[in-house]
Amino acid sequence: MPDAPAEWTPHAMPTLVVGRLARLLLKLSDERLRLAGITAAQLPVLVALKHGEQRTQGELARMAGVEQPSMAQLLARMERDGLIKRERAAADKRSAAISLTDQALALLEPGREALRGVDQQVCAGLQPEEQQLLLGLLERMIANAGSAD
Repeated sequence: MPDAPAEWTPHAMPTLVVGRLARLLLKLSDERLRLAGITAAQLPVLVALKHGEQRTQGELARMAGVEQPSMAQLLARMERDGLIKRERAAADKRSAAISLTDQALALLEPGREALRGVDQQVCAGLQPEEQQLLLGLLERMIANAGSAD
């Protein structure tokens, strides 16, 4: 007689628990960031350009890990909202160099504060040593997931 299948216990599977946490964190972060005037989708662009750098749409798409059409839509919305500006790239006149406006730069610190608040809320009750242990474990899981490519 074959062995009975293992009982399905998703609450005991670290990857499913991490996935659930990731969804909750995205929702909470997006809510807090919206109060600061930005969205979670805008974060990769804001971070990539925060020190006055200029990047092309293709570079930003690669950095954010999204397809070009998705980045094009995001940048169009950010330009409409006054968060980015486009200039002709010096190296290649066919492409645009994208940078942040003063309006976007002013949103960086409120955005950081929003994310710090999420971190403090979610990590409440965890000792610093526990947080360091958790970070190490999560980094190993990320490395394992990345090696599956």
